Amino acid sequence: MSEEVVVLKTFNNELEAEMAQQMLQEAGVTAFVFKDDVGGMEPQLQRSGGVRLLVNRADARHAHKMLKT
Repeated sequence: MSEEVVVLKTFNNELEAEMAQQMLQEAGVTAFVFKDDVGGMEPQLQRSGGVRLLVNRADARHAHKMLKT
């Protein structure tokens, strides 16, 4: 059974997104960082498209609360 994945938050850079991902994963929430920067060759694309933090829909409310604190 596959779970629906939703965008929890969009960050301006990869470092911020990875820090949030690490915090969520330490709390037991599976999170993924998604970015389209041509495999790292065009990092400036992160500024225009952002870096998205994805979680399962079932975890979204709990993860959102965790990021606010």
